[in-house]
Amino acid sequence: MLQRPVELANYMSVEYASLLGELGLRRSVGRTGICFDNAMAESFFGVLKNERVSRVSYPSRDAARRDITRYIEFWYNRKRLHSAVGYRPPREVHAEFEELRLAA
Repeated sequence: MLQRPVELANYMSVEYASLLGELGLRRSVGRTGICFDNAMAESFFGVLKNERVSRVSYPSRDAARRDITRYIEFWYNRKRLHSAVGYRPPREVHAEFEELRLAA
């Protein structure tokens, strides 16, 4: 019996995995039962849902897209303090990283 690798069988189609390989991209998939790969994304979506999406009623998909984009660009990235980066906004941390990178 032919068996596919566990990550292919559990997480995505063979076609998708092949396309990623052709593009030179790697999959972000850990071993079964290991959640660390998605921890930051899960945290982000939890915050987005708690702080914005569940508190607003959107009249249309386009209105939701505009509001969520505005929330991410003007609040989440610029002003909201994040424990993972020393209780600073991501934009500030990214700017500091870029300055250090350019200075090196």
